[in-house]
Amino acid sequence: MYEFTIIVPVYNEEDNLERVEKELLAYTEIASRKTAVLFVNDGSKDGSQALIEAICNRNEAFSYILFNENRGLSAAIKAGFDHIETELLGYIDSDLQTAPEDFNLLLEHIGKYDLVTGVRADRKDSFVKNMSSKIANGIRRAFTHDGMDDTGCPLKVIKTEYAKRIPMFKGLHRFLPAMIMLQNGKVLQVPVRHFPRIAGKAKFGLWNRLLGPLMDCFAYLWMKKKYINYEVKQKG
Repeated sequence: MYEFTIIVPVYNEEDNLERVEKELLAYTEIASRKTAVLFVNDGSKDGSQALIEAICNRNEAFSYILFNENRGLSAAIKAGFDHIETELLGYIDSDLQTAPEDFNLLLEHIGKYDLVTGVRADRKDSFVKNMSSKIANGIRRAFTHDGMDDTGCPLKVIKTEYAKRIPMFKGLHRFLPAMIMLQNGKVLQVPVRHFPRIAGKAKFGLWNRLLGPLMDCFAYLWMKKKYINYEVKQKG
């Protein structure tokens, strides 16, 4: 019986997928919780789907969802949230700039917390990417007051019951800690390793990392104002 499912969004990552299989398969053997893997193919136009199907056919713990067309990273994460049935879920990018083994660092804390996110230590990205991310994180913190230094880190563990209650919309993947806090959940950030991309192409440019998140902050403020949160005291 699986306890933890890792969501892996995929969009045109055929050059990375064999490495993803190797790394995640190795992680399942040392994971602190019995782990499954769910690929969410966000309408890839390269050979990613054929590789995903082959990987899933030869690994019992691996499964996939295929979108009709490209819908974006937030939609892929949301689909993972919707389809997962394990008590815990995780998320990692298919570029493997973070290490699956570091999930164990996050899982150490998930009992007390409802979301544990990585913070990329010693980032191996370009100066422009690092600075735009730092500025975007500062803007987001000013809007959300979530105290998180690196919400863009693609390594997270969430209690599934909290994840399923997140009203996701495009761009909201950057606000996952804040959305858990809206549910009165507890969040924690833990330093994790970071590596340079060695295959494939980054899907986000300056607009996505800086100007897009600024616009999303206003969407978050609207969501916070309208968010419904309640607890049932008694049923008869």
